[in-house]
Amino acid sequence: MLKSALKQGPFWALGAMSGTSLDGVDAAMVLTDGARIFQFGDSDYRPYDTDERAVLRAAMGRWDGLDDAAAIVETAHAELLSQMTGAQLVAYHGQTTAHDPGGRGTCQIGDGRLLAHVLDCPVVWDFRSADVEMGGQGAPLAPFFHHACARWARAEAPLAFVNLGGVGNLSWVDPSIENPSAPGACLAFDTGPANAPLNDLMQARRGVDLDEDGALAAQGTADAGVLDRLAAHGWFRKVPPKSLDRNDFAWLGDAVAALDDADAAATLTAAAAASVALGLEHCPSPPARLLVTGGGRHNATLMRMLEAGCDCPVAPVEAVGLDGDMLEAQAFAYLGVRVVRGWPTSAPGTTGVPAPVGGGTLSMPSDLAVALGAGG
Repeated sequence: MLKSALKQGPFWALGAMSGTSLDGVDAAMVLTDGARIFQFGDSDYRPYDTDERAVLRAAMGRWDGLDDAAAIVETAHAELLSQMTGAQLVAYHGQTTAHDPGGRGTCQIGDGRLLAHVLDCPVVWDFRSADVEMGGQGAPLAPFFHHACARWARAEAPLAFVNLGGVGNLSWVDPSIENPSAPGACLAFDTGPANAPLNDLMQARRGVDLDEDGALAAQGTADAGVLDRLAAHGWFRKVPPKSLDRNDFAWLGDAVAALDDADAAATLTAAAAASVALGLEHCPSPPARLLVTGGGRHNATLMRMLEAGCDCPVAPVEAVGLDGDMLEAQAFAYLGVRVVRGWPTSAPGTTGVPAPVGGGTLSMPSDLAVALGAGG
């Protein structure tokens, strides 16, 4: 009865996202039928503390031995989501620790069955595995939601959304095409390094989590040699769709090791901006606007570098009435509804999967007890 109720009309879904920047868990409510956005609802945030962040940072790039990290992710989500009411469905991304499409696959920690049991609410989780198993990149997954946002904002021309988290990812969307899985509606790919190398530098050298407002980078000068090496990397010539692991550009840390703090921060900030500018060259047509979401839009130095390097107007997503702090959590709320409707969550243009595919597993509150009874 409950499952069938989720298949009719719009309802409130609660999405949760813990990204590779490792700052904390975002949660946001969206009223949607999986096609249109009717209303944005409450949102909240639960930061990871220093000890939790250290455990999660150590888990990055690993495929096993992740019980301690998984417990942190599960506890943080349960604490935050249990305070939010009114959702008929929870969409739970978990935490990506490793991503190797075409190789070992993808690894997201956090058991959605446990969360469904704790919250006493249906939970959609494990969004990426089906796409990877079918030959897709498994990322990025937000483009269908970005397409819906462009239509919600009544955009008439193609837009580009760029999310600057640990890794940068870009969605080019054409709102004139109604179905996001239709050919030509969406193109999406990871642009390259974003906040992860800079955050790692700040942690290692200053013992802080980020370059607040880009203040340190603003005092330095970017190293042209490092940026030339970045631009020559084969990643930027690879035709999308394509996706990255957080650590794929970890060599940048070694490349700036001899620079002072300010010049190193300026170089890594410029690398994030250059990655986006290079990515825009792959778009089917120039976007009318580049809308920036994720933590990177709070970095004034990074935003100035984007404006200088991109051949289109650049603005935070707030310019069209969206909440850049919660856009990814909202995206998974929207995708969760698509999962229970049996609709695609990715397509050839977004992940390179051969045909549109719907990912995600739906767990009901009773599923954990059933699994434990079966020895699972």
